[in-house]
Amino acid sequence: MRTIALILILGWFAGACTSRIDYESAEKIAVRWELVSNMTGNPGEFEARFTIVNHSAFRLHDDNWTLFFNIAPRPILPNPSPQPAVVEHINGDWYKLKPEPGFLLAPGDSIEIRYLGSSPVIKETDAPLGLYFVFYDRGSEKHIAVVSDYRIHPFDRPEQMNRGAADREPVPDADFLYRRNLGLRELPDAGVPLVLPSPVKVTGRSGQLDITEALPIAYQPGLENEAGFLAAKIKAISGADFPLQAGAATGKALTLKLGNVVIAGRDAEAYTLEIDTKGVTITGSDPAGVFYGIQSLLALLPLEAYKHPGEPVSLSHMRIEDAPRFAFRSLHLDVSRNFQTAETVRRVLDIMAFYKLNHFLFYTTEDEGWRVEIDGLPELTSVGAQRQHVDGMESPALHPAYGSGPVAYAEDTHGSGYYTRQEFIDILRYARERHIKVIPVLNFPGHARAAIKAMEARYNRLMEEGKEAEAEEYRLIDPDDRSVYLSAQAYKDNVVSVARESTYRFYEKVVDELANMYAEAGLVLDIFHTGGDEVPEGAWTASPEAAELLKTLPEISDPKNLQAYFFGELLKRLEQRNLRVDGWEEVALLKDEAGRYVPNPDFAGRSVVAYIWNNVFDYDLGYRLANSGYPVVLCNVSNFYFDLAYTKDPVEPGLYWGGFVDVRDAWTFAPYDYFKTTFKTPMGRPIDMEKEFKDLERLKPEARKNILGLEAQLWGETLKGRAMLEYYLLPKLAGFAESAWAPERAWEKIENRTAREAAMAEGWNAFANALGRRELPRLSYLNRGYNYRVPHPGARIENGMLMANAEYPGLEIRYTTDGSEPQRISTLYAGPVAVDGTVMLRCFDAAGKASRSTVVGSN
Repeated sequence: MRTIALILILGWFAGACTSRIDYESAEKIAVRWELVSNMTGNPGEFEARFTIVNHSAFRLHDDNWTLFFNIAPRPILPNPSPQPAVVEHINGDWYKLKPEPGFLLAPGDSIEIRYLGSSPVIKETDAPLGLYFVFYDRGSEKHIAVVSDYRIHPFDRPEQMNRGAADREPVPDADFLYRRNLGLRELPDAGVPLVLPSPVKVTGRSGQLDITEALPIAYQPGLENEAGFLAAKIKAISGADFPLQAGAATGKALTLKLGNVVIAGRDAEAYTLEIDTKGVTITGSDPAGVFYGIQSLLALLPLEAYKHPGEPVSLSHMRIEDAPRFAFRSLHLDVSRNFQTAETVRRVLDIMAFYKLNHFLFYTTEDEGWRVEIDGLPELTSVGAQRQHVDGMESPALHPAYGSGPVAYAEDTHGSGYYTRQEFIDILRYARERHIKVIPVLNFPGHARAAIKAMEARYNRLMEEGKEAEAEEYRLIDPDDRSVYLSAQAYKDNVVSVARESTYRFYEKVVDELANMYAEAGLVLDIFHTGGDEVPEGAWTASPEAAELLKTLPEISDPKNLQAYFFGELLKRLEQRNLRVDGWEEVALLKDEAGRYVPNPDFAGRSVVAYIWNNVFDYDLGYRLANSGYPVVLCNVSNFYFDLAYTKDPVEPGLYWGGFVDVRDAWTFAPYDYFKTTFKTPMGRPIDMEKEFKDLERLKPEARKNILGLEAQLWGETLKGRAMLEYYLLPKLAGFAESAWAPERAWEKIENRTAREAAMAEGWNAFANALGRRELPRLSYLNRGYNYRVPHPGARIENGMLMANAEYPGLEIRYTTDGSEPQRISTLYAGPVAVDGTVMLRCFDAAGKASRSTVVGSN
């Protein structure tokens, strides 16, 4: 274990240590955490415990320490038996463990502290993170020690791995995985899709095109970007410079041109790709179509070309005709909860382009961080982009979140960081070159804590300078608001005042500065996402400014509908800027007297697009809004929320409030009848589709045009750096791309459930073959390699015989019987084999990347 990094704080992390206590020895204090049980006898409750082992040289007593940490927000419940210390919620996911009167822990002793909470926990990523002690001297000094001797006990008992008696989701042990994989089989090459996402039509022809030397890349005027992109990619694979040639080719070449291309009724982003004796010809209906033809060409290159750059390449003669199913194919990325570098964002854009996505919802503002530099508002990044220990909620700074710890910009903490103005412009240009439109977000009126704290710091600075009018210009709160609320992420102070003109001025200022950055990137900002989700009940109920506003709005009887008022006021300003206004589903909803969401007719027919995530608590909401006239983007949580864990395995990272999402879930989606692909509740209970969906509103045929497209969501709460981001994203993104780009699958229109699911299984088997044999290993080489997930094998032992299988046919399974971790040189599993003792197995793809191990023991 690394030693504890000891940081002396005097004021704000400054001053000299004059303490009489040897706080240097605090580095020897160890902390252990264990989930005791989710089966306490009270539904929806869990019990956990801390163990503190005092290896320091001083005593811990009831007034000289507090332990701070982050956990996924959950109410802490009263403990029926007195404990030596108690867990208290502070704000958001920030908690503390405080000693009770009489607490004493002498050097060399340990102590156990139990606590109860609501909403069970089943993942190692649910454990407390970012632990640090604050020690209090008898003077005014504080001493912070970041805990590095910290251990989380494994989740290995049923009461730890299940969410209570109502949890129907199975734990994916070796036997479960084996049974689930039994329906999969390896297919001949002819049965495996050549390109993902699947094109509209592929016509094979006899003959091979051998590329033994660099060919010219001939391109039509207007395709300079696409030609340069292809040349760079081909050089990375072949090692050769393919010369660029403006105009028509005179011999064998890679030719890029525009033409009248209409595929499946679509004349935007459409292309044809011809491979014959003359070379490769890509004809697009527009430059984007040419670009997607290039991506298909890169996908057709054999895996060996990626593994061994510079080797000769052969391509089969063929013709591909292709166009996207949906014009809007998007990925959302949250960099506010945990920051991601500009380089990581570019890598995401690269893999999006490879799978033919064309929109990027760049989520850079949240409660926990503001990530883009804005001219004229320096506090947005000097305050709103960093997290650190603070003395209470009133401090004009951001407290630690998601394990970011007490020190801003500490190594490997991911809580602090932002994009400079130039970095943001460069990201816009990078995306444009890949035909990806970046959609910025400013989420108001909730989810606004970083902006609120930044503008309070600005207010305080300008008031100290005697500039009251300037201080008030962008202030976001009613200072006399005493409303009590708790947001979905357990914040008590994350909602702006909708009654202040300064709130709207701030919003306009940010939008205008972002528009300036788009202009510098050579773009026009024409879509803006306003967020608008999860405004908590209780907001504005004790705000004098809101009360005065309500007096002028007799049509609004309840403060909760001030959200719709706010959006209406915001919409006026954004429409004046010729912006299409996107937002989460709440922007198109009102709450009725019972507190239920119903479509708001006021914004239908205007430039408002609603993004619909909720298909697990309000199953037909997306179709009700589309039928009401709203254009919608489907972001269904049970299919496209990539921050939800792949499986229920306790060591598999991710959230699970909406269930679990793997590649097959992203692939299995019927956009015009998603009742067919909503199989179970978040707790794993199978849904009786015919009974439970019988009376829900279906999508009307005339409203199909209102389904603009699909978006996958990658929220950042549990994403700690690039490696985790890519693990969550890949290969789920390939399944999503198939749903967003590929033609309607035949099974989507089959009404009989048994026949439909049989057809789904056949389609999935072919897709899984493509993943195992080609898509996964290629990810090891694309853009210098991604950290994708290889699923671990299923296995069982019957009568001394080992039987094993893989989730994606084409993966190798290798095993050991001596307790060692299987390596690529370990014994290859080729069929049932006699074994004795404990067996460890791993899957390997053709690039040599391995899964986690599966362990089974003989009977």
